[in-house]
Amino acid sequence: MRRHRLIVPSTAAAAFLLLAVPASAADATPGAPGAGDSYYPEDGNGGYDVSHYDLRLKYQPKTDRLEGTATLLATPTQALSRFNLDFTLDVSEVLVGGRKAAYKQSGAHELEVTPAGPLEQGKPVSVVVRYSGTPSTVKINGYTAWKRTPDGAVVAQEPQSAAWWFPSNDHPTDKATYDVSVSVPDDVQAISNGVLASQSSKLGWTRYNWRSTKPQASYLTTLAVGKFDITTGTTESGLPVVNAYSKDLGENLPSAKASIERTAEITDWASTVFGPYPFNAVGGYVPNVKSSYALETQTRPFYSPASFTSGANQQIVVHELAHQWFGDSVSVKDWRDIWVNEGFATYAQWLWSEKEGEGTAQELAEYVYNGIPADNDFWKVKPGDPGANRQFDRAVYNRGAVALQALRNTVGDKTFFAILKQWTTENRYGNASVQDFVKFAEKVSGKKLAPLFDTWLFQPSKPSTLPAPAGTGPAKAAKSLKAGVTAPKSWKKIQDAERAHRH
Repeated sequence: MRRHRLIVPSTAAAAFLLLAVPASAADATPGAPGAGDSYYPEDGNGGYDVSHYDLRLKYQPKTDRLEGTATLLATPTQALSRFNLDFTLDVSEVLVGGRKAAYKQSGAHELEVTPAGPLEQGKPVSVVVRYSGTPSTVKINGYTAWKRTPDGAVVAQEPQSAAWWFPSNDHPTDKATYDVSVSVPDDVQAISNGVLASQSSKLGWTRYNWRSTKPQASYLTTLAVGKFDITTGTTESGLPVVNAYSKDLGENLPSAKASIERTAEITDWASTVFGPYPFNAVGGYVPNVKSSYALETQTRPFYSPASFTSGANQQIVVHELAHQWFGDSVSVKDWRDIWVNEGFATYAQWLWSEKEGEGTAQELAEYVYNGIPADNDFWKVKPGDPGANRQFDRAVYNRGAVALQALRNTVGDKTFFAILKQWTTENRYGNASVQDFVKFAEKVSGKKLAPLFDTWLFQPSKPSTLPAPAGTGPAKAAKSLKAGVTAPKSWKKIQDAERAHRH
């Protein structure tokens, strides 16, 4: 019999062994199951940042079956013993750093992942998730963002949409770049964000490889599968434009095209007002869905056919394209900051109205201010923090836009438009809050503006007065505040677009 001698390490050797285990691993703890958002505390996750998503998918429209392999490149922001992803489909395998990880699904949309060993803070790691399922059958809080169409499906929703088709850190504060590769039967096409990098067919299936190379929030990542008529072109600056229209839009097709085919023109105009366009492509798509909303999905906004039942409406295109700067490039820090998205996109419509000679921004502001009585619930909504149940209230849009006209009147046109351009430039691809904008406007203008913003964004009552345009005398200001009996020509189209943007 062979005997084994028990070796007890010396004190020095024991210390060495302890040092061999990274301190971060020894201190590893689970990441938070939510990002801590004021309105949606369970959305997103803590403990890591994702820099890139590689999604390799296969979708069969006839059965609504989706199969996928998602590869996430992530960096732990703490020593992690476990972390969460937001996801709802059936998972068959998870690998972290190339090693199999344990996983379980919990709550409404949580995928809890436990790596084979602790993850070090600051050390990048790959996460691979293999999955499948029928997205349209999955409900989160009673609804689904995945919509079936007669020839396929589309996913586009705010504030959540990713969990129905890929695992993610689903909050706007964790943006990433994307490769979305989708294999579909030859008789349909797949539309997503960014640029179509390649396309290939084999054995009755065609794979579309879409690439988004600028930071993108998960809810702004979209997918549409169906039979589309596709138009292409470029803006004056050379940006590729891709627009797609479902082949079965019927009588809505001409008005949809008359609106969305002006995308290049509107993008070029917006670039002169808000600064250079922040992404590598632009366009829009209209699938045959029964929904009635639109969404600023990055580089390729989603439009419902219902948006065009009354004819062409360039105002809705202006709104969604303005979001490419306000909401997509500069995104909210917290969903209570929705005004930095919607107030600005609405004001862009007012500026387009000025350009088209259909009513100035001042006339539109006066119409809102004078046309809505002080006892109307409209004035009780605080655009700067409306609450989750009124996040897309009309006051966020219209009162939010009046707030910007009040700012413009207070600081003058030159300073106002300098604020807009510098805001989108200095915060490009980042996140910002309402308070961030207030401080930024004060810095650029050299004026104390916090009381003005408090009045228009945070008080649940009608402001006592609408500031007159800079340089306007008292008599003219008093006269202007009696105006607004007749709606500016652009008003109806602007309101139609606003209704289409409520989710």
